[in-house]
Parts: sequence; C-alpha cells; structure tokens
Amino acid sequence: MTTPNDPLTSRADFGICVPNYRPGASPLAMIAAAETAERLGWGSLWTTDHLLVDHSERAAEYAHIYEALSVLAWLGGQTTSVRLGISVLVVPMRNAVVLAKELATIDALTNGRLIVGVGIGWNEIEFGNVGAGDVFRQRGAFLEETVAMWRHLWGGNDGPFEGRFHSFSDARFSPLPVQGADLPIWIGAHADKAIERVGRIAEGYQSTFAEPDDMARRAEIVRRSAAAAGRPMPTIASRVRARVSAADQGGRILGGESSDMAALLDGYADAGVSQIALDFAETDADVLVKHMERFDREVISARADA
Repeated sequence: MTTPNDPLTSRADFGICVPNYRPGASPLAMIAAAETAERLGWGSLWTTDHLLVDHSERAAEYAHIYEALSVLAWLGGQTTSVRLGISVLVVPMRNAVVLAKELATIDALTNGRLIVGVGIGWNEIEFGNVGAGDVFRQRGAFLEETVAMWRHLWGGNDGPFEGRFHSFSDARFSPLPVQGADLPIWIGAHADKAIERVGRIAEGYQSTFAEPDDMARRAEIVRRSAAAAGRPMPTIASRVRARVSAADQGGRILGGESSDMAALLDGYADAGVSQIALDFAETDADVLVKHMERFDREVISARADA
C-alpha cells in the first residue's frame, strides 16, 4: 500500500518536458504544457537545450528548437509555483560567466524556483558550429570548474577565482539567486565516470530514457560517490518518453495500459528514482493537454490510491 511519502505517488514528483523543440514546436504548446502542469499540481517543467545542430539523423529533432533559457524565463513569468528546470543545459558550449548571470537572474525573478540541469553534450559538430570546438575534448573538466565558479559567485563571494578555464581577480556579482550558492544543480549523464561526478558536486542526477534496472545501477554509483565525498545522497530523477496508448508499451517508453505504466513507475521507485520528467513527444497543444490529463487521472491518481 502506498503512502503520500512513497516515491512517485505525489503529483509533485512529476514534471513535463515542455515542447520547445521538434518540428511543430510552438509558443502555444509550450504555454499549454506549463499551465496544465501547474493546474494539475505537477512539480516541475523542463526545457531541452541545443543551439546549432548538424544534419545527422540523431540531431534531426533538434533542428527546430526555441532557446532553453529564454523559454524558461518566459514560462517562469507565466507560472507561480511549478519548479523550472533545464534538461539539460550543455554548459561547455557557452560562456560560463554569462550563464552564471542568466541562471541567477531567472532564479531571482521566479522567487527561487530554478533547477539547473547541466551536461557536457555529445555533438562535436555542434560545438564547432558555436565556436567551442576546442573545449569538446575537455568538456568534463570545464563543467566541474564551472560549477565551482558558479558556487563562488552565487554565494556572494567577491574574492578572486583562479581556474583552468575561468579566472578573475576583481569582480562583483549581483543580484544573487534567491537560492544562493545552494541553487540546485542536477547533472545529466550516461557514462559511469560522469555519473560519479554527480555524487561529488551536484544535488541531483537526471537520466534520459534509462530503464529501471539501469537506474538502480546508476543510483548506486551516485550513492557511493556521494558517500566518498561526505555529501548527502543527491536526488535521483529520470526523463522518460511517455505514450498514453496501449500500442506503445515496453522498452524505453512509459506506455501501455494504465496498469502497465503504474507497474513501470513502481520499478523506477524501487530503483531509487523520486522524480520523473515526462516527455510525450507531442507538439500539438490540445493533444498534449489531453495526454497530461489522462496520465494524471489514470496513472498518478490510481497509483497514489493503490
């Protein structure tokens, strides 16, 4: 029997991946997703990040994309309670000081609702397209130093910062984020080495389309790394492709009958996942709202009442 404290039984444990990308993505669908999430009492909404992708098949769905932080700031001004996250921001493609300012501003303007999802990226051609090709082979180290630099600035420290990629000796940073240096950073990663980084420097881990058995293994890597660093266990979250159709069942898709989806959520909860971001891969506003409402009614409510 579930209780309100069990993982993935509260609406606040679920979020929506806003359709800011894919062919057909539009402001209408994005605002519909955000407003529906808040109306239903879901806990978070997430934007997706790319800038200038190539013509490869893997990158095709990112060719039409609204910039992730701009969308998040826009949606933050039209919502009041839902958390705002990036899933995930490719940090090494950007100027990290500018990012520190943008992220602090969003958090300040939205009364401390930001979750900073970050990653190192995978598309070497895209790095070159935005003038960051020289960072691609060093992007893990770049991300780690960037997080340290952000903490330095967000904590109100006016002293110098000396690093391999960033350094300044005379600088003042204001306004600070509402959440200060504790502004939560979640890392998205697949490789074990990158997952270990979560336990050392982050407050959360977000996978992409990983199944429960693999999530349990990854959560254990995070747990060991956090314990070795003397840090609390980070939040374990998963971004999951969802279909509210019996025809789309199994694999990396959360689909099938309502009972099938509830059973898969049980698997994620048993693996240590406490937050799910749902990606319905839908850009039609009316259809997306119907999917969200059905999932809320037939899966979240049913599982909470089980």
